[in-house]
Amino acid sequence: MATHSVISREDLICPRCTDIYCFPVLLQCGHNVCKVCLQQFWEWKGCQECPVCQVVSVPKRPPINLALKIATDQYHMAQMSRDRCRFHEEKLSVYCQNDEEPICLVCQMSKRHKIHECCPLDEAAKQTKKDISGRLESLKKKLQTLNKTKDNWERTRTFIQRQADENNRTIKEEFQKLHTFLFKEEDSRLQVLAQEVEVKVKVMSLKLEFIENQIKSLASVIRDAERRLKGDDLTFLVDYKDTKKKLKCNIREPEIIRDILINSAAHQASLKFQVWKKMERLVKYVPITLDPNTAQANLQLSEELSCVQYSSQRMLPDNPERCTGGVCVLGAGGFVSGKHSWTVDVSRGKDWYIGVVRESIQRKGAMSLKPSDGVWIIGGAIGGILWAQTSPRTRLECKQKPDRITVELDYDKGKVAFINAADSKTIFVFKDKFTERIFPYFSTGIHDEGSGPFPLTICSQTIALAIADK
Repeated sequence: MATHSVISREDLICPRCTDIYCFPVLLQCGHNVCKVCLQQFWEWKGCQECPVCQVVSVPKRPPINLALKIATDQYHMAQMSRDRCRFHEEKLSVYCQNDEEPICLVCQMSKRHKIHECCPLDEAAKQTKKDISGRLESLKKKLQTLNKTKDNWERTRTFIQRQADENNRTIKEEFQKLHTFLFKEEDSRLQVLAQEVEVKVKVMSLKLEFIENQIKSLASVIRDAERRLKGDDLTFLVDYKDTKKKLKCNIREPEIIRDILINSAAHQASLKFQVWKKMERLVKYVPITLDPNTAQANLQLSEELSCVQYSSQRMLPDNPERCTGGVCVLGAGGFVSGKHSWTVDVSRGKDWYIGVVRESIQRKGAMSLKPSDGVWIIGGAIGGILWAQTSPRTRLECKQKPDRITVELDYDKGKVAFINAADSKTIFVFKDKFTERIFPYFSTGIHDEGSGPFPLTICSQTIALAIADK
């Protein structure tokens, strides 16, 4: 039994007849062949060579390989035992559908299987093979799904790295702009300080030069008068008028120089705030940021994620958030309460749609554009005609196609209003009840290649710096 447990069925195949060995004999070269097969081969060949390696054996009867003979006998016995009932040693000829196993006719009449449903083996084999084939097909589909998912995840991993590189580049570029602005601002302020220093140092130098001349002149008069005081009386009296005249020199009191020190208050007062305030011209604020992870593959977003336009199709991961059923992109974050508004420049758009949608919209396959399916939008400005996507849709009467439209969302009151930003006139209002997160919606529509990008742009807002006491 030990030999059989080690030797596989492939080891029991005769290389000549490709069947299980029958009296295997061992040749001098080490190969085994059925005794009958070997005799027939030698008679045909006319010499005693090995059918496998063609090595000629000496004229001698090859011995039977007892170990291999025992293994083949055990294999045949095992095969015979598989075809027999382990209880009655009868041939297995019936299939019990209740216990799902082959049984013999004695088993079928026994108490254990008497009330069970049984059928012929060939009929059962046909049915069970059909069942296994069905299960196998299901597993194959699952395997196909797993392989497809694996490929998608591998592309996603590669895309994540690409996203990281793009974000890294954008962040560095934006900070480089800020650094450049700050360096220029620093240089400008240092130049102003240097100019003030130069002017005030020059003024002080001139005044010092003037007062030094006064000091020299006055000191000379004092020395001359002291010298004459020390002389004899006659000489002093002779020079008295001249000495008296010189002592009457008009030396004014030193002037009080005001505002000569560096105006540190002007240079340092709220320095960070003043620089921050000047950055208003550099920094733009948009209330809505487009989410590139939701963008359909034909849409291209600007670096600051405030503009979307139709472009050539790109290879993007089909992540759950992405909209593939429509040429659209959603805003990032979404809203679950409060009032929100944003203005969209649609002046260059064509067949566009803007508005809001709920989080659970159908993002894959054909998208439904009805309020009942969580979509509240207007658009379709072809030939100056606007439509509200109600059910059925509503034609909007506008004397002139609006260039900028403000979307006002009042989540708590369930209201979405569209307003012409030029004259503040209401274009259309949806009223509904919001029960989940709401996202801004932007669609450029489908355009022919070369017809133009037709961008939609979220307008920037003026930044107001509020000052409040702490």
